[in-house]
This record gives sequence, structure tokens and C-alpha cells, in this order.
Amino acid sequence: MSIYDELQSSLQEAVAIKQGKKAPSRVTRHEVADVKAIRAHLHVSQAEFAKAMGTSIDTIKSWEAKRRNPTGLAAKVLATIQDNPSFYSEIAAH
Repeated sequence: MSIYDELQSSLQEAVAIKQGKKAPSRVTRHEVADVKAIRAHLHVSQAEFAKAMGTSIDTIKSWEAKRRNPTGLAAKVLATIQDNPSFYSEIAAH
């Protein structure tokens, strides 16, 4: 199958899904971390948390207010901290 045929097939599938004629073959969902709860559990300020995460205080505030969601590496780090709070000490030390 050529790249053109693969693209055409993918586009047709996307249109069918959008029109409700076909269910997606795969749906990936990620749990969004509750940043405020994680930070409260660690007993650290927004400034301390921002520094450890390598981001701004405004970003932490946006995550906590649910105006934005952490993505990529930040989301993975938050999930790791949530599962293993002692990991926060390791990243805060750097």
C-alpha cells in the first residue's frame, strides 16, 4: 500500500468517525493531575513547586485553576510525584 493510499484510507476513516458511522479503533485518555492537591500534600508553596518543576508560578496557577492542563513531560512528572511523593524531593534538589 502506498503512502497516498494509507493517507486516503486514514482520512476516510476519520470522516466516518466524525459522522458517527464508525467507532474509533483506539481512544487514549490520560488522567489530568490535580496539581493543587499534589502541591498541598507536599506542603510546598506555588513558588517552590514552580521552581522544582522548572516552570513559572503563573503556569502552576493555571494548572491549579484548571485553565490549562499539564502536558508532555510535566504531566509525566506530576503523575510520578502523585504515585511517589518522595520523587518531588529529588527533582527539587536539582
